[in-house]
Amino acid sequence: MTEGDHSTVMEFILVGIPEKSQLKIPLFLFFQAIYMFTLVGNLSMITLSGLSSHLHIPMYYLVSSLSFSDLCHSTVITPKMLVNFVMEKNVIFYSKYVTQLYFFLVLGISECHMLAAMAYDSYVTICKPLLYNVTMSSRVCCWMVAGVYSMGLVGAATHTLCMLRVLFCKANVINHFFCDLYPLLELSCSSTFINEVVVLSFSALNILLPTLSIFASYIFIIGSILHIRSTTGRSKAFSTCSSHILAVSVFFGSLVFMHLQPSSVSSMDQRKVSSLFYTIIVPMLNPLIYSLRNKDVNVALKKFFGKKKVLMKKFLLQ
Repeated sequence: MTEGDHSTVMEFILVGIPEKSQLKIPLFLFFQAIYMFTLVGNLSMITLSGLSSHLHIPMYYLVSSLSFSDLCHSTVITPKMLVNFVMEKNVIFYSKYVTQLYFFLVLGISECHMLAAMAYDSYVTICKPLLYNVTMSSRVCCWMVAGVYSMGLVGAATHTLCMLRVLFCKANVINHFFCDLYPLLELSCSSTFINEVVVLSFSALNILLPTLSIFASYIFIIGSILHIRSTTGRSKAFSTCSSHILAVSVFFGSLVFMHLQPSSVSSMDQRKVSSLFYTIIVPMLNPLIYSLRNKDVNVALKKFFGKKKVLMKKFLLQ
């Protein structure tokens, strides 16, 4: 099916974030710095997990998978947004809009389920440590990651196919900074009832279900932590869990605000702000929260840079 078969609008205009032109350059530099930090943080975690034998365990396989998802998620959104800051008219063709929408949905849905998988891994680690090697074997971990991305592919394909039935007549100005579902549906000149039902149904599956899984996992985790006799051990465990819960709360909280309420309740400007958290901020924070604050990762970093110093000294002495 070609674009002309279902739409008279061939291109759309993304309004973006700043309403005042004088804010474009400062925001461009700000989000560029965030994107570079996101790239360095997530690439470092992926590289470290691959090179350090100390981290060749299922937990860090999930962490590196999350870093890969965050890296791709940010790359799908941020470069286009940065280009829009320096363009006078932010025009995007319908085909490119749908393409970015598809990859955004694949990675967004996958991250929801990846966070749930990591919460389950934490539950097994703390609550059933003796069964960890059996419950979270390499094979099970691979199947979990495959299932996570399968959910993303199925959900994104469903939303994209439903979008192809929607007609767009005259309006082509989208009050958003990237290609999302709701802003495009608001421009439709045909019925979007089926699309809204699909969005709500898949939002319940891909947001509420992982949230409940994470919530249940942390209930058991906190229960196990309370049985730790050492005050220092309890404090340390609670500190780690609070960081994880904070990241999960920001990600799922912004998703719920964006997708699980009627469009009449919140304005698109409010949704743009919530979208910034799970598309730009969370991918930057996850390497810090899930990886760099971890003792095992810090040990691996010291060993990695220690080897680099030794090799550098040998090179200079030659």
